[in-house]
Amino acid sequence: MSSKIYIMFNLFFALHLVAVHCFEFHVGGDAGWAIPSSKNDQLYNDWASKDRFKINDTLRFEYTKDSVLEVTQEEYEKCRSTHPMFFSNNGNTVYTLNRPGLYYFMSGVSGHCQRGLKMIIKVLEPQSPPQMANQTSNSSNASAAFEFAAATSTLTILMLIMSLSWAIFM
Repeated sequence: MSSKIYIMFNLFFALHLVAVHCFEFHVGGDAGWAIPSSKNDQLYNDWASKDRFKINDTLRFEYTKDSVLEVTQEEYEKCRSTHPMFFSNNGNTVYTLNRPGLYYFMSGVSGHCQRGLKMIIKVLEPQSPPQMANQTSNSSNASAAFEFAAATSTLTILMLIMSLSWAIFM
């Protein structure tokens, strides 16, 4: 019975080696999403600059008597939005970063953005495998994707074989 459990555990582990991991960031750390002190109106941009954000990472905004908006760059710079792309005021907002590029966030409460309750997040482009210089980009991408899939499959199969061998001979 224990060898079956061991095999299942190793199979589960091997399959998760290839999973993409996302991360949840707590905006502002312990301070949460709140008006920064007058001495630090760049608090949230400083906080955001210390991390590398990827597609499917999430941001958790925790706040009281406030809101969070995703806005355009122009609205961000003016600290004014009449048509935000995203709005939430539930006090515990989770926002998924679903594309690469810049995201502009600000408070929806009058005067809070001007006092520094705003932030720019840069989400990195997904990493692509290195390309060979003497191939066209389409064939390079297809070849690299195939090589990655083959390597991943080989690793998974190797882990499974090692698990089975261990279970049989132990």
